Amino acid sequence: MAETFHVAVETLTSAVRPVETGGEVAARATALRPVTRDGAAGTFFLETFGCQMNDHDSEKVAGVLISRGYQQVEKPADASVILYNTCSIREKAAQKVFSRLGEFRGSPDERKIIGVLGCVAQQEGEDIFKRAPWVSLVCGSASYRKLPEMLERLEAGDRRVTGLDNDTDETFETEVTRRDNPFRAFLTIIEGCDKACAYCVVPFTRGPERSRGSDSVLREVRELAERGYSEVQLLGQTVNSYADPTHRKMKFSELLLAVAAVPGIRRVRYTTSHPRDFSADIVAAMDAEPKLCEHVHLPVQSGSNEILRAMARTYSREEYLEKIAMIRGARREISITTDVIVGFPGETEKEFQETLSLLREVRYDALFAFKYSPRPNTPSLALHDPIPEEEKSRRLADLQAVQRQIQSARHQTMVGSTMEVLVSGKSRRENRWSGHASSNRVLNFTSSAADLLGTYANVRVTDAGPASLIGEHVL
Repeated sequence: MAETFHVAVETLTSAVRPVETGGEVAARATALRPVTRDGAAGTFFLETFGCQMNDHDSEKVAGVLISRGYQQVEKPADASVILYNTCSIREKAAQKVFSRLGEFRGSPDERKIIGVLGCVAQQEGEDIFKRAPWVSLVCGSASYRKLPEMLERLEAGDRRVTGLDNDTDETFETEVTRRDNPFRAFLTIIEGCDKACAYCVVPFTRGPERSRGSDSVLREVRELAERGYSEVQLLGQTVNSYADPTHRKMKFSELLLAVAAVPGIRRVRYTTSHPRDFSADIVAAMDAEPKLCEHVHLPVQSGSNEILRAMARTYSREEYLEKIAMIRGARREISITTDVIVGFPGETEKEFQETLSLLREVRYDALFAFKYSPRPNTPSLALHDPIPEEEKSRRLADLQAVQRQIQSARHQTMVGSTMEVLVSGKSRRENRWSGHASSNRVLNFTSSAADLLGTYANVRVTDAGPASLIGEHVL
């Protein structure tokens, strides 16, 4: 696009960082020297599909395996263990996984272990073995701690191994987590979901909501700060539904403030919020503590009350707009992003237009839009009047066009302003960098500085497009 330039971000150095006090990755790596069925050193390839929670789950998987002596490689051909960490929230994402698995159909190398992890593993279970008989490992997210033992069983001769229990006691951080970003660290504070939206498979693949103790969260945040991390992002399918299981009984807003108070932490993010549990005390905390990033991701899914009821979203359009007004009423300017589904069964043109009118009323800073896709084990499978695929595609294009106009206009108002950016990318083109502002807006900018990665830079916005801002480093 003429109005923007995009940087090719160089791969950042990965760091294996133990999350337990006094943990030593090197010591763990020598504690077990895995070998393959033919006696070679254990290597693994890991590909991730899906959201930030899946990205973080892959950090856990890699940390567990590396700490046991496995080495990660970049190509499946070089690996003795091939793992796909999967997403099933959309049909297309699940199809990608089986497409990858199909590449091994008829492979002569039976010594490789091929495994499916994550949501598709939990959703499909042992049926994966029927669809792809060459797969030998199927493991859900609650069983990642047990991966080394599962691999040992396969190396010892077991043909197939599964780990599909939604164990409520072992669903958070693993003993060792490999951190892929040296500057921002993810932490899971709540797993699963109790909301039972009609289209969503998460309650089935991730289980019910269960929260991590505030003492455990804060202990890890302190350890991360000691290791040089300045930004942390708290994760959960419904992160603001957090319910502290310890005697402290911290509310989500109180946990946010406690995390921000840890010495060395400069930014705190969280995602994803559910509108039902988004309350005034969260906005008050964001107003009171500048370290809490000025960004809220608040999925709406539809602007029509009829469709919201059919989706079982537990709020009305009017109630959702009250939450938006609460955020807009903050003393700080808080950016708002959302998720939208088009083409839900029975959605009329009038109801779709109500979603477009909601976009124009709220004026989101960004959105993630999807065509409805039926998922296994969800109530919406029983709904009639499906929307034709070509009509869903038309509605998606119309929605994206409206949002593009909104973002372009909003970004233009920021030209001339200065934002603090955590620099996370460097272009191969000289003097060009990228990073995120506290509002989560992407800034591509120029600077003559020698090395900015991991630093906070003040950037003056000089131009804007719908997807990002362009600026120059204020030295």
